[in-house]
Amino acid sequence: METVNQFAIIAIFFYILASFPKIYQTRSKHFIFLFGGLAVTFHALILQQSMITPAGLNLGFFDAASMIAWVISILLLLSILRQPLESLIIILFPIAALTIGLENYFTTERILATDNFGVTLHVLLSIIAYSLLTISAIQALFLALQDYHLNRKHPGWVLKKLPPLQVMESLLFQMIGIGFIFLSLSLLSGIFFLQDIFNQHLVHKTILSIAAWWVFAILLWGHWHYGWRGKTAIRWTIGGFTVLMLAYFGSKMVLELILNR
Repeated sequence: METVNQFAIIAIFFYILASFPKIYQTRSKHFIFLFGGLAVTFHALILQQSMITPAGLNLGFFDAASMIAWVISILLLLSILRQPLESLIIILFPIAALTIGLENYFTTERILATDNFGVTLHVLLSIIAYSLLTISAIQALFLALQDYHLNRKHPGWVLKKLPPLQVMESLLFQMIGIGFIFLSLSLLSGIFFLQDIFNQHLVHKTILSIAAWWVFAILLWGHWHYGWRGKTAIRWTIGGFTVLMLAYFGSKMVLELILNR
């Protein structure tokens, strides 16, 4: 536990360092990869020690949140290689640091037996889907902020740091499209590999996940067929993300933190 605490302090330090606004310049992008890379490396060591148990994978509430934040951080660093998404680090890296602190302070346990390939695959696909759609939701918030400043002709740090509005919208739908594919695969794997996805402790998660899938499906269909964008895209993205987070973390919070199951 002492080693985990040391790793937690180091990982949090590098996440915060990578989030420092002054490094968000093209010539300083390598600092983001340096500090961000060190942060996700130490974060991985924390997850390895806290989640991998002899009985299986511990996916307790705070451990799962930390793992999703770690996947988000990795996906974001990889995305920055080709897309101008550095601004999202301002929010997502501090959130990752917060999940490490919560995981290190609170103890929750929900063991997933890793000998079942189908269930493990379902969980991994779900985590990737949640991570991609979380990035999309944060991007939608930045897009809303950018649109707000543009409409009021009040250029601030937001407009200076973010790519043009059309580029932001294009990146948003690219991320949603990829996240939607993984969400679809996650639901299909649940149908095939989970014994009963509508039993008592899974029914809320299943229904809300399907509802979120429909929200994103309608959004993508509306964008491709009717050119939905701007505030419409932002509202549907935030709505779908909210339903999806309620599906996973809402059910886990009730079961683990309230009912202690």
